[in-house]
Amino acid sequence: MKKILLTAPVFLLAALVVTGCGGRNKSAETVVEEDTRVLVKTMKTYYEEIDNTQEFTSTIHGYKENNIAPSLGSVRIDNIYVDVGHNVRQGQLLAKLDPTTYNQSNTQLTNLEADYQRIKAVYEAGGISRQELDAIETSLAIQREETNNLKVNIELRSPINGVVTERNYDPGDLYSGSPILQVMQINQLKVTVAISEQFFPYVKLGMPADIRVDMYPDRTFAGKVSLIYPAIDAATRTFNVEITIPNGDLVLRPGMFSRTTLHFGVMDALMVEDIAVQKQVGSNDKYLFVARDGIAERREITTGRQVGNRIQVLTGLREGDEVIVAGISRLNNGTEINIIND
Repeated sequence: MKKILLTAPVFLLAALVVTGCGGRNKSAETVVEEDTRVLVKTMKTYYEEIDNTQEFTSTIHGYKENNIAPSLGSVRIDNIYVDVGHNVRQGQLLAKLDPTTYNQSNTQLTNLEADYQRIKAVYEAGGISRQELDAIETSLAIQREETNNLKVNIELRSPINGVVTERNYDPGDLYSGSPILQVMQINQLKVTVAISEQFFPYVKLGMPADIRVDMYPDRTFAGKVSLIYPAIDAATRTFNVEITIPNGDLVLRPGMFSRTTLHFGVMDALMVEDIAVQKQVGSNDKYLFVARDGIAERREITTGRQVGNRIQVLTGLREGDEVIVAGISRLNNGTEINIIND
């Protein structure tokens, strides 16, 4: 058999080939670090002049509301002349109570007046002193006042022009303390709203107000400030304002839920795009993210008015803060970010 001998150059070549291949593999290995920063876009906060309007919720009430009831104790109701929905005039007789007590008092008054006339004649003839006559005059005045009061309380009349909105008794019932009738003036209505103390200097008598109700969503009713309460509630830091609403067509009704808007001029407001503002699940708390030193910083905020696609920030931000407006869904407090505003 023929033997094949490998010479030294062949071995050297094989070694070089093996060594060369190993050297190329090592030099091709490079470490690639993945960029885990979240891509975001930002916008700086800024001040903008906006209309200073505030909305308040309230309930509509009759301009005047009168509960019709006597000042007597337990007494029988003889008759009630009106029912719920009836229009009534000021001074109109609405109900009449048992006149027994009044009749007794009136009889006593008649007798006392007759006694007074006789005693007065005796006084003029010099038969009694002035002091005795004064005592009779005092008794007569007291009896007359008591009798007149009883008459007012058995003949219940309406103190205003209005409509009967409540009737709680029928003829023959024994009056037991609750109002017999309720009369409201509804051709003019009112709402009372609680306003933050910061607006106290801006509210003036006669200031116009816009009132809206859910029943008529496309209609605005004009009102005006008719009363400003002088004291601020220490617990709520608010003060009450009464607003009068004309209602000649009787479209509005007492008891309706209303939204009242007052205009306080213009103001400088710190604004951000509303897309940046997030709401905490399960609460009304709001927050957003601010870009700070390459990370996302979560800020709790309170908001004010919405103007188009922008929203006023009352607390939690300063002018010039770089608020994140895109890429928010992947952020937590402290997430590393890469800003790509282009």
